[in-house]
Amino acid sequence: MALQGPIPVSFHQVFPHGCYVVGEVEQVKDFDASSKGRTVYAKDKTTGELVWQVAVMDADPTVKAGQKTVAVKILSPVQPTVPAALPGVPFVPVEFDGMTATAYVGQNTGRLAWSIRATAMRPPRSAAAPAKAAAAGKDVAA
Repeated sequence: MALQGPIPVSFHQVFPHGCYVVGEVEQVKDFDASSKGRTVYAKDKTTGELVWQVAVMDADPTVKAGQKTVAVKILSPVQPTVPAALPGVPFVPVEFDGMTATAYVGQNTGRLAWSIRATAMRPPRSAAAPAKAAAAGKDVAA
């Protein structure tokens, strides 16, 4: 099978309605390598970059409440920073670059689930940019 490993996806494929940060950016622990009193942090097996995680809320109004919050893992040598909050908005909107999706079967549920990774987090581009690109027939890659 030609399709192996993480599948490249665009931000707008994963979050067509956008998403909002609802948690802190945290470094992911490598539970297999860690021991009592010694914490080891996860590194990406392919790139060797440190793995960070942030919880985001999917802005899609059709998503069920229990599925609204998604963890996005960010591969970066330094801790990514959340963009500045917008005045009058209770959540910080973000977009991700270099996104991939990896399918797996959840151990507790036995259902198909997705691990979402990115290489960068940034403020959203203006809504006009994706609309113009779509109207011109161009692929809007994140």
